[in-house]
Amino acid sequence: MALKPEPTAPFHSVQYALRVLETVSKHGDGVTGTQISRETGLPIGHLTSLLLTLRREGYVEQVTDGAYVIGASLLLIGSGPARRQALESKLQQTLAQLRDSVGAAVYISRYVDGEIRVTQYADGPLTPAVNEWVDFRSAAHASAVGKCLLAQLDQNGRRDHISRHKTPRLTSRTITNEKVLFSKLDSQPATVPVLDLQEYAVGTVCAAVPLTAGSSAGCLALSLPIEDAHRLRSAADTLNRRAAPVLLSLAL
Repeated sequence: MALKPEPTAPFHSVQYALRVLETVSKHGDGVTGTQISRETGLPIGHLTSLLLTLRREGYVEQVTDGAYVIGASLLLIGSGPARRQALESKLQQTLAQLRDSVGAAVYISRYVDGEIRVTQYADGPLTPAVNEWVDFRSAAHASAVGKCLLAQLDQNGRRDHISRHKTPRLTSRTITNEKVLFSKLDSQPATVPVLDLQEYAVGTVCAAVPLTAGSSAGCLALSLPIEDAHRLRSAADTLNRRAAPVLLSLAL
């Protein structure tokens, strides 16, 4: 399975963030924004916004003289057996903050070994998770998560998936024709959230944005009950804007 070579805006932001973190790590006593800009080649305007995000996520801290040092979140990650647990804990914290920000249950899903897997999610009493009435692994053609992941695969990868998982009609809005489905996936802009308007389940709308980390396809998604459908577009836009910190956690 191969991914389509179409990096998204969050991907670029993460690449820049990793360069900034590498620079800050080299300067144990702290480094100014001007010096970071000089060493990374990032314009100071873009860097200021990026440093604000890194500070909010706890990856860098600003000391009394205005210089930047490595933050507590990055120190906690460290290395060894505790690394995975620390990363998952940090990612869950980020998801919970995102859930509260968009007012919806949020999910991280990956395409692993030819299957869709929801690896982490954050919901709550006011933001319930979607009712998985049909296994997500068998509903890629209907769910925002599935369509977002399939959109990141090449044609052979998509055909392989559909050959193993058919496209049954789950609601009156479900796309069951392979040609129509692939055409919609091809016309989906990489920077625009993928939507599910009651295609997977009556009474639920969803949105997903790609999170491509390493060699596997991934996505960040949200779900809302149909009575909150009027908030879907704005929530999806917020999800898209806030994808970078999630992708950064996956990339570390």
